[in-house]
Order: sequence, then C-alpha cells, then structure tokens
Amino acid sequence: MNSEITVKGHQRENAILRCFETRDRDLLVRAFVTYVRTLMEYNSVIWSPDLKQDIKAIEKVQRRFTKRLGGLKKLSYGQRLKLVNLPSLELRRFHTDLLWCYKIVFGVVDLMCDDIFKLATCTSCTNPVVPSPLEAVSLHVE
Repeated sequence: MNSEITVKGHQRENAILRCFETRDRDLLVRAFVTYVRTLMEYNSVIWSPDLKQDIKAIEKVQRRFTKRLGGLKKLSYGQRLKLVNLPSLELRRFHTDLLWCYKIVFGVVDLMCDDIFKLATCTSCTNPVVPSPLEAVSLHVE
C-alpha cells in the first residue's frame, strides 16, 4: 500500500511542477500541501508505516519536491523545510498518532482504550486509576 501511495505522490508532485508556469515557491508549496500531502496523510493512523524503508520512501516524496524548488537544490532537507515552512511528513504522522492516542485514552472517540493500550500505574500521580489530561500517564501499546 505504501508503494502505491508514494507512486501517486511522485506523480502528483511531478504534475504540479510541470503544470504551473509560475515558479513562485509559496504557490507551489500550497499546491503540494493541497494535492500531495493530503494523499500522503489520508488515513495515516490506519496504514502508518513502521519499517524504516517505508518511512524513507514516503518522506522522499516531499524531500524530492522541496529539492526541485528554485534555489533550494543545494540545501539540506531540514534547511529546505525551514525555508518553505513545512514539517516533515514523519513528524505530521507522529502528531496525528499522538492526537488519536489522546482521543482514545480520554474517551473522545468510541474506541475501548483497554483494547488498544495497557495503562501503567503511575507512582507520581495522585490517582493512577483514573487518568486525567493533566496527570502523567505511561502508555504501553500491546
């Protein structure tokens, strides 16, 4: 599944750079965010990669796009991301995963926390049985 997503991501990235006559960096980045990043992040909680090769393949789509923007070719990936004000795709997936963990643990979504996480007892918490957003809770994925 990841290879299908990366192939489509590269195709869309190429289409953006071919179809737009302008080389305005901000406009091209907005097009990338709208047409490519949404594809790369769609349902990422379900299919999020855990193999390094898959993570690198997905990140390569954005890495390649930023390298092809005018004046950024010789900069490192981190420098390019700062200049175009984009986070890495891996960081965005991590934020999404954390958000969903929060929603599951605190009952915002209709999923049973016990089916997904095992809450560890927290010796520094005042009430480790009933976690609250303000208390330190250790999560261990089963």
